[in-house]
Amino acid sequence: MSSEAFVTLATNDNYAIGAMVLASSLRQVGTQKHLFILITNGVSDNIREVLAKFFDTIQLVDLLHSPDPKILQALKRPELAVTLTKLHCWKLTQFTKCVFMDSDTLVIKNIDELFERDELSAVPDVGWPDCFNSGVFVYQPSDVTFNQLIEMAARDGSFDGGDQGLLNQYFSDWSTKDIGRHLSFIYNMTLASTYSYLPAYKRFGQNVKVIHFLGALKPWYCSYNASMGKLNTFIGNDQARDFIEKWWQMMVANVHSAIEQLNLVGSMSNMVIDNPAAIQQPSSSNEDRYQAWQQGQMDYLGADSFENIQKRLDQSIHGQ
Repeated sequence: MSSEAFVTLATNDNYAIGAMVLASSLRQVGTQKHLFILITNGVSDNIREVLAKFFDTIQLVDLLHSPDPKILQALKRPELAVTLTKLHCWKLTQFTKCVFMDSDTLVIKNIDELFERDELSAVPDVGWPDCFNSGVFVYQPSDVTFNQLIEMAARDGSFDGGDQGLLNQYFSDWSTKDIGRHLSFIYNMTLASTYSYLPAYKRFGQNVKVIHFLGALKPWYCSYNASMGKLNTFIGNDQARDFIEKWWQMMVANVHSAIEQLNLVGSMSNMVIDNPAAIQQPSSSNEDRYQAWQQGQMDYLGADSFENIQKRLDQSIHGQ
């Protein structure tokens, strides 16, 4: 086993599928590092079985909630409470060095050189560059560091209520001590910044190695046309569309076949691959479909996709 590892975290099925795409992208660019994923009980059993096809090690961990939920409410981002679970990554002391990556990232060029950097190396945050963004960072596992982080969280909380605020408090000299710990933006390029400084993207965009789908817009919430290789609908800038389509291309090529037989329901039903050729294939009877719906078994990639339901509704309305 490699003494170095890429580590990610999934707290539900959505992010677990994002993690599968991340793992596929890491393998596609040729890394031989160990791929490790931390998961919580929010990840279903059937998804856990599929994760084993993409990661060398899967470890179940407890959910660590933010010690200061009022801050999260003020930020209108209560979902960030679970991000403190990320701290478990410091307990992976079987590795000498790790690179943590959020499961909503995508690697498009090899980044193994990051293991040459010291703890804590990260990219400046676009919102406040004196802080680092905790979506991608190089660190050294340590039980001492883990315990100190937990103690700080309990004592001082986090200024943003999540892991990024806490980690910036703990590694408070990141912005001033050693410029070598400042990673280039190409290792954690967020969608939000590509259109705020478009000339820079046009100048340096070809060097980008990691795309980070930061914020509420996640690729798995978009509808994708596999036959055309394009998103069905998208409101946003061209760069964001291109990045999300890159994610979907990786998803269709390497992950879709592993999950298409699973009965994914709830929010996962938002993830639609619209393939006209597949839609034209013979489908089960209406009675069979009704039984499947009653049992919560929706064909979210086919007959029960939102687009197909909308088509049927339009046909009924217009008497077709």
